[in-house]
Amino acid sequence: METTDRKLFLGGRLKRLRRSLNLTQTGMAADLAVSPSYLNHIERNQRPVSAQLLLRLAETYDVDLRELNRPAGQAGEAELAEIFADPLFKGLAVPRHEILQLADDAPAAADAVLRLYRTFTEARTRERIGARDDATDHTPADRVRDYIQSRNNHFPDLDLMGEALHADLTRNATGEEVEALARRRLADRHNLAVRVMPAEVMVEWTRRFDPHRRRLLISESLGHASRAFAVACQLALSEHEADLEAMADAADMPDPASRRLVKVSLTNSLAAAILMPYAAFHRTAEDTGYDLPRLQARFGVSFEQAAQRLTTLSRPTARGVPFFLMRVDQAGNVSKRYASAAFPFARFGGSCPRWRLYSAFRTPGRLVTQIIETPAQDGKPAGQWFTLARTVDRQGRDAFSEGADLAIGIGCELKHAHRLSAARGIDLATLDVTPIGPACRLCHRHPCAERAAPPIDRPLAVDDWSKSVSPYPFAGA
Repeated sequence: METTDRKLFLGGRLKRLRRSLNLTQTGMAADLAVSPSYLNHIERNQRPVSAQLLLRLAETYDVDLRELNRPAGQAGEAELAEIFADPLFKGLAVPRHEILQLADDAPAAADAVLRLYRTFTEARTRERIGARDDATDHTPADRVRDYIQSRNNHFPDLDLMGEALHADLTRNATGEEVEALARRRLADRHNLAVRVMPAEVMVEWTRRFDPHRRRLLISESLGHASRAFAVACQLALSEHEADLEAMADAADMPDPASRRLVKVSLTNSLAAAILMPYAAFHRTAEDTGYDLPRLQARFGVSFEQAAQRLTTLSRPTARGVPFFLMRVDQAGNVSKRYASAAFPFARFGGSCPRWRLYSAFRTPGRLVTQIIETPAQDGKPAGQWFTLARTVDRQGRDAFSEGADLAIGIGCELKHAHRLSAARGIDLATLDVTPIGPACRLCHRHPCAERAAPPIDRPLAVDDWSKSVSPYPFAGA
C-alpha cells in the first residue's frame, strides 16, 4: 500500500473496521491517540489517512494494511462494473469513479445492487427457458460463496480448533494416519462407527450419517483422500457442532438453505484444518516451494484439497503466498471460486478461454503452467499472474475414474512466483505472457480468435465483405 505518493481516503473502510470491533468513534480515537473530530473527518473522507495512523491501526488492532485496500462488501468494483455493463443500463454510462465510490463508501448498497441484479438475471433466465416460477434457485450457493470470499476464505477460529484437534489426535500416535486416529476417536468418544459400503448400496450418496445405528457410511467410490476427508468432517461435527452452529448463525444467511449450506462449508473448512493444521501446512508449503505433490504426500490429501488449503493461508503472523483457485468442468461451468488474492473473477460468467485451465483436459493429471495478464482497470496497471492447472476427479468417481472430469486452476501474482517450485527453470525476467480478459461479454481485448461473444457494452462493427481474426469485431477496439 502506498502512503507517500498519493493521499489515501479510506473513510468507509475505517468506519466498517470500527463497527466490526464494536467501537464508538470516541473509543477508537482514544485507542489511536487522536481526537474524535479528526477521526470523524477521516471517516467522512474529509481528511486522508496518514502513514502514522495506518501504523497505529496495524499495531493496535492487528490489522493487515492490505485488507484496507480490498473491497469490504461482496460487490467489489469488478462485480459492479460487470453489472452496469448490462444493456439494461444502456444510456446511464455510470463512470468508473462512481462505481468505485459505491463499492468503497457504501458496501451495503453495493451488495443490494448485486442481490437485485442476481435476482433479475435468474428471473430473466427462467423466462427465457420457460421455467416455472418455483424453479430451483441457486442463490444459496451464490450467497455462501460470497460470504466465504468476503472473509478471504480465512476462518481463524476454525484453524485453531483444527490445530488443537490434530495435536490431540497425534499426541501419542506411533506413525498412524490421521484417518485411523480420527476413526478411533469417533468410536471411543462418540460411539460412532465408520463403514465403507458398496457403491450400489450407497446409490447416489458418497457419504451418509445413520443417527439410529450411530454409523458413518462411506461409499467405496471415494478414494483414500476423500475417505479421510469424510471422516474428518464427521469428527468436526461430533466435536464442534455447537461452535459450527454459532458461526453459521453469525453468518446471518437470509434463508434456511443458505444457512445449512454455510454450515456445511464451515464444517469442510474445519475438516481441512484437522487434516492440514495451519502451522504445519504453512511451514511445509514454505519449505517445499508450495510443491503441491509434496503437500499431498505429506498430509495424505488430494490435489484439490491441498490447492484449496493454499487459498486460506492468511494468518497475520504466518501468511502464505496469496493464491486464488477456480474449478471448472469441460463445459465451462464454474463450481468453485476462492481467493486470498485479488484475482478479478467474473461473477456472472466463466473464465477466459485463453487461460490454459481448459487445456488441462487434454493432458489429464499433468500440471500445466502459464503466465497470464489481466487488463488494466481504473488507472491501475495490468495484473500479471503465475498459474497452474490440472485435472482432478469428480467426487464419488475418484476410485473408478482417471481424473479428467474437472480442472483446477490455481495461481498468484507474478511477484510471488519466485517462491514456487513450479516456477523453477522458468525465466521470469523474459516473460511469455498470455493476455486474458474477464468473461467474453465484458472483455475489450481485440482481436481475439477465442472470443465466444461480443462485449455487451460495445456495438458490433459488421460489414458485408471483411473478415477478421475475431469472430465478433466491435466498435471502439
